[in-house]
Amino acid sequence: MFEADPHPHLVPFNESFRIAATPTAPTDDRDAKAWKGRLEKATKELGAWQDRLYADGRYAVLFVFQAIDAAGKDGTIRHVFDGVNPCGLRVASFKQPSRVEVAHDFLWRSTLELPRRGEIGVFNRSYYEEVLVVRVHPELLAAQRLDTKPNAELWSNRLRSIVEYERHLATQGTVIVKFFLNMSKDEQRDRLLARLDEADKLWKFNVADLAERDRWADYQDAYERCLNATSKPWAPWYAIPADDKHYMRSQVASVVNETFERLDVKYPEPRGEQLRELKAARAKLAAE
Repeated sequence: MFEADPHPHLVPFNESFRIAATPTAPTDDRDAKAWKGRLEKATKELGAWQDRLYADGRYAVLFVFQAIDAAGKDGTIRHVFDGVNPCGLRVASFKQPSRVEVAHDFLWRSTLELPRRGEIGVFNRSYYEEVLVVRVHPELLAAQRLDTKPNAELWSNRLRSIVEYERHLATQGTVIVKFFLNMSKDEQRDRLLARLDEADKLWKFNVADLAERDRWADYQDAYERCLNATSKPWAPWYAIPADDKHYMRSQVASVVNETFERLDVKYPEPRGEQLRELKAARAKLAAE
């Protein structure tokens, strides 16, 4: 079963993560040009890794992205996976659950979007919304018609279910890596203002974002509890500083490629009867 190696942005597995002590700005003083260059190189490498992942056929790889509004999930996914063949990439974006989805358990709708072996899957938000947004807004539980109240036991049970769910997937060949894009409150303000000031970004602005911003402390608490409970060797979280988009994207791309390096996926080598068949096929084609 895949397990993560130490990394500067890895959320520890001992529940010692403290969001207030975690950087939101780059921990390296290189400039934007340097980070763009590293990202460009990494995206090319990722395209090659995807090809080997498909040929190898032993693993599915799932990358989960969670963040506060305006942290840059969409842009990061778009830039990091720019060099990936769309035929082998499965991206799912999870919005407010539908009536059908809330009639099932909270893990059901994401299970339908899991990548197959040989595929890369990307979740833009995920089942983690159920212990983040729903924890901040427990009134959302009413639509799920559960015979329980939003108390400590409910959240503990949900977090435990997620850990067990991810461990099950890991034992079945799905490699899970999760990114928390960690943005400061000041940077979020600047990005929301940019949405209001730039005509091509107005469509992104939602007045409801301001109400969510008022719950900043609640969200920080929910994220800290969530990451501490669910960062595990087989499904690690990485808290990526998100105030600088170029740095953030390059760091995500670096972790993505390091994941594939540890998997050691490779093109299968033909042996025995298969090798003899290939040689015979070559001889037949060459003789035409």
